[in-house]
Amino acid sequence: MTNHVEGKSIVITGGGGGFGKLVAEKAAALGAFVTLGDIDGAAAEAVASAITASGGKAQARATDVTDLAQCQALVRQAVSAYGRIDVMVNNAGIMPLAFFSDHEAAYPAWQRCIDINIKGVLNGMIAAYDPMMQQARGQVINISSIYGNFPVVGAAVYGASKAAVNVMGESLRLESRGKIKVTTIKPTGVPATGLSASVINPAASVGILGQNAPEFMAMVSDMQAGTFPAERLDPQNIDYASLAPEHIADAVIHAINQPWGVSLGEITVRAAGDHFIL
Repeated sequence: MTNHVEGKSIVITGGGGGFGKLVAEKAAALGAFVTLGDIDGAAAEAVASAITASGGKAQARATDVTDLAQCQALVRQAVSAYGRIDVMVNNAGIMPLAFFSDHEAAYPAWQRCIDINIKGVLNGMIAAYDPMMQQARGQVINISSIYGNFPVVGAAVYGASKAAVNVMGESLRLESRGKIKVTTIKPTGVPATGLSASVINPAASVGILGQNAPEFMAMVSDMQAGTFPAERLDPQNIDYASLAPEHIADAVIHAINQPWGVSLGEITVRAAGDHFIL
């Protein structure tokens, strides 16, 4: 198979851990030049250093995606080091699930969610827009969620933020047709990413679990206790129950690993036996 990742300059926000770290590692292993932004600059530097030590090309910059100037500086660093920006992966995000009745505890996190998940993605797209249009070629990949598909209880703000990501990405695709291709990646729940640490009220996950909520909660408890059946955590099993983060990273790489004229618009990735109803 032709390697369309090799030689591409790829900027990744939230590159200090989770999906971002995995995408960076996989892209660099295929010969890409990666530039990592993360609010935790030390974490991003550690990822970049490990990639470099393994023979790859990587650099990092402390970046708060809620600040447009910092996103623009991140892109400029990529262009300065590698001559261009081919792909912008807007990955940074948080997931403050909570009911409206939780507003006193949740409101500050909801504001942060709007700033990171909506403004942060917008800032990433704006930062990449001018250099990509000048190059007459580029790709934007936005990490969304199945939560953006339809409103459910317990996810008003998070779901709205991901719906906004979907709309902004499609608008960019339409406006920049033939210059910038846009891919929206929609993961289902992936407990192993650590994103659940930003959840305000764990009970709020009921909206996306529906009738499967009791079974899901039991699975999480068993996983924490080390008693969940190993075969159901094997991706070779059709009843694979809990998606590992690397499969989301693989979807991002798959979207990048296409000829310039081929654009994968939207990818939903889920475990075949997962519990999520959207």
